[in-house]
Amino acid sequence: MTESAYLYMAKPRITVLGVQAGTPPFRIVEIDGEVVGKAKTVTDVLDAAAMAGITVHDLDDPDTVRWVGGDKFTWRVH
Repeated sequence: MTESAYLYMAKPRITVLGVQAGTPPFRIVEIDGEVVGKAKTVTDVLDAAAMAGITVHDLDDPDTVRWVGGDKFTWRVH
C-alpha cells in the first residue's frame, strides 16, 4: 500500500524580494504579483499591505507573506 503525501504550497498575496543595495538598502514589495514599491523597513511592508486593503496579523505566516532572500529581520546586503 502506498501513501499519497500532499505538498501544500502557500500562495500569499504579499511577496517581499531580497535586499537590494542602496542608501539605505531596500526590498521590492509585490502584492498580487504587481510591484507596489520599495520597503526600507518592515513597517513599509505593513503600510503597503494596508494600502492594498490587506490586514497582516502575522508576518511569519507563509499564507500571508513570502519573504525571498531572508526574513522580516533581513534589511542589509550580506
